[in-house]
Amino acid sequence: MKVLKFGGTSVGKPERMHSVAKLISSPDPKIVVLSAVSGTTNALVDISNKLSNKDSKGAEEAIANLFGPYKSFVDELYSTEAGKAKGHAIVKTYHDLIRSYVGKADFGDKETRLFLAQGEIISTNLFQEYLVEQGYSSALLPALDFMKTDADSEPMLDYIETKLNEQLAKFPNKHLYITQGYVCLNSDGEVDNLKRGGSDYTATLIGAALRMEEIQIWTDIDGMHNNDPRIVKRTFPIPEISFDEAAELAYFGAKILHPTCIRPAQVRKVPVRLLNTMQPEQKGTVINNTPSDRDITAIAAKDGITAIKIKSSRMLLAHGFLRKVFEIFENYKTSVDMITTSEVAVSLTIDDAKNLDQIVKELKEFSIVEVDMDQTIICVVGNFGKEKTGIGKRLFDAMETIPVRMISYGGSSSNISILINGGNKNEALNALNEKLFFHAEKV
Repeated sequence: MKVLKFGGTSVGKPERMHSVAKLISSPDPKIVVLSAVSGTTNALVDISNKLSNKDSKGAEEAIANLFGPYKSFVDELYSTEAGKAKGHAIVKTYHDLIRSYVGKADFGDKETRLFLAQGEIISTNLFQEYLVEQGYSSALLPALDFMKTDADSEPMLDYIETKLNEQLAKFPNKHLYITQGYVCLNSDGEVDNLKRGGSDYTATLIGAALRMEEIQIWTDIDGMHNNDPRIVKRTFPIPEISFDEAAELAYFGAKILHPTCIRPAQVRKVPVRLLNTMQPEQKGTVINNTPSDRDITAIAAKDGITAIKIKSSRMLLAHGFLRKVFEIFENYKTSVDMITTSEVAVSLTIDDAKNLDQIVKELKEFSIVEVDMDQTIICVVGNFGKEKTGIGKRLFDAMETIPVRMISYGGSSSNISILINGGNKNEALNALNEKLFFHAEKV
């Protein structure tokens, strides 16, 4: 069995839902995970914000703007009057549910989480009815019946495995199952979600829980590229990449897969294939446990980084100094991306500056602090084992005209990270791309 996930752009128009139906029409057993129709979740966030702020008129307008286009969507999706009637009834059900909250006295986080689940519930119900209209033998599996997180908001993989098998057992004669991405129950039994990137996460959790043959993530991009094609002049898709490399790239800026999604598949050794809905004939990228034999695989960039230099009035390695530094970041639940040290100072980076003022205030109680905003981490991923030679020279040759703020190497055998000013990102990505991937052409 395989699990196939289709994102918001893949189901964002009726004709794309038609294409998805064709892609999943083979008789082999599969679970299909769908995101909300593109734009729906953002609209639901906007409606929730307006209701939280007691803006009933604004919420009414936003609800009308969200559900208005669904009329033509339904009319184009279905080919029969019976199908259209069922589609309009689905849309009305969830329109009425959302609208019923207008004017209510209390609208908080619990109601917002309920709202954000409706996008996937609408898209899967519409798609399931389309499959029925077209004669497919399929079943709808509500994600709320098997997807759950614990008190730490971590998915409960054993629970998911048990409950999902119970749901599948209800439809022994089916080979095609449809379910919602993103949606889950929390430890209190309330409707919740797996946060952004959640539909990918749903797919990898399902694939891992059932130890499936393969997890397929279908998007509008032709696999994972060696660099950012929006910025770099010439890039190419990567046919195969290891889980460790993919995790580094995802964390440091590659947009095709959310970092949290990789772990379940890696733990259960289920390969993940990234495919393009618009070009289904392409092979895409396979992520698996096979170590890469390439020196350099890909490059990614992470923006919005803040660099903090902390200089001690005493020796850096004086007892307790580093402990005091990191306790402050831990107290404010702020993760550190990069870290370098010298005899009297430590420099580190964070990507969440929400509590920066408080952090700096506490650090200044025992050190001198310098802060640089708007930095970018360039992540170069490959096979950087200790026996490798020459990689550093190629990397720094490419960066010879770009000021480097920090370097992190050695913590991982598959990642070299370089911190630069954000304004130099485009130049750095293009220079590294040419030097690291196309240098042989110029020799």
